[in-house]
Amino acid sequence: MNDLFEIWHPYWLWEELDFNMWGFVDSRQEWLKKAIELTGDHQLYGSWMIKVADSWKYSCEHHLTKMYINRKAWIGHAAVALAIQCPEDIVREAWGHLTREQQDLANQQAQNAIEYWERKNA
Repeated sequence: MNDLFEIWHPYWLWEELDFNMWGFVDSRQEWLKKAIELTGDHQLYGSWMIKVADSWKYSCEHHLTKMYINRKAWIGHAAVALAIQCPEDIVREAWGHLTREQQDLANQQAQNAIEYWERKNA
């Protein structure tokens, strides 16, 4: 995607808000365990990334047209929010519990989902 073509949407249109991506949970440890399980399964994790690319029009346009953000991290956080309504700060913590191989596989899934979204919205 051309880094000169950015799409901006006000935050209240972002679909991620309806899925607790920036919210809170009562039991951080319980949600951390769930996030580790989801992010550690790269195929399942990747399938949720594709669901984000297919269903979150405004959030994807806003975040995936920005070259200065970590788009792989964003789509990964979004996938966990969509799948289990887990906040992104817990997903960031979960990432540190994955093996390097799991991280590499998850990053490849994220890259695939971003490229899928770009092709779909070219």
